[in-house]
Amino acid sequence: MTTPCLRLVTPDDADELAAVYVENREFLAPWEPVREDEFFESDSQRAAIERMLDEHAADRMVPFVILGPAGEIAGRLTLNNVVRGAFQSASVGYWVREDLNGRGLATRAAREAVDHAFTALGLHRLEAGTLLHNVASQTVLRRAGFAPFAVAPEYLRIAGRWQDHLLFHAFAPSPRP
Repeated sequence: MTTPCLRLVTPDDADELAAVYVENREFLAPWEPVREDEFFESDSQRAAIERMLDEHAADRMVPFVILGPAGEIAGRLTLNNVVRGAFQSASVGYWVREDLNGRGLATRAAREAVDHAFTALGLHRLEAGTLLHNVASQTVLRRAGFAPFAVAPEYLRIAGRWQDHLLFHAFAPSPRP
């Protein structure tokens, strides 16, 4: 049995997560919103984690850390905007730090998140978006069972400007009759 590479984030992760963000600030900058300097501090990470865990307790989010080969924090994956009722859906966002990029961790984490969403959470649909030129992330999503379905113009403000995104979705397996 393979050791899971996802686990729920905890406030105790704040220092390590802040250090990983600092080390990867330049690497992540083209793929994320512009971050204020305080974002990279342990106290800000701890406060953000506490807010995310409150959202998790309210069944609106599942904030994971991605674990590397030695159990260190290799990145983040979050199931965001969990919507219940007739929709039963969530959005997926993730990143892996530069020194562990390209080793299959994001794909493995995405697959685990899909399984968690469809089994433990009972969701029907997941959605994720990538910048049009982010072929690596598109490959991760395809390998995790997602399919592209639309281009969203000016979808998110990334790296300081509104950018188009390729949207992907995945559906829970239909129950057999």
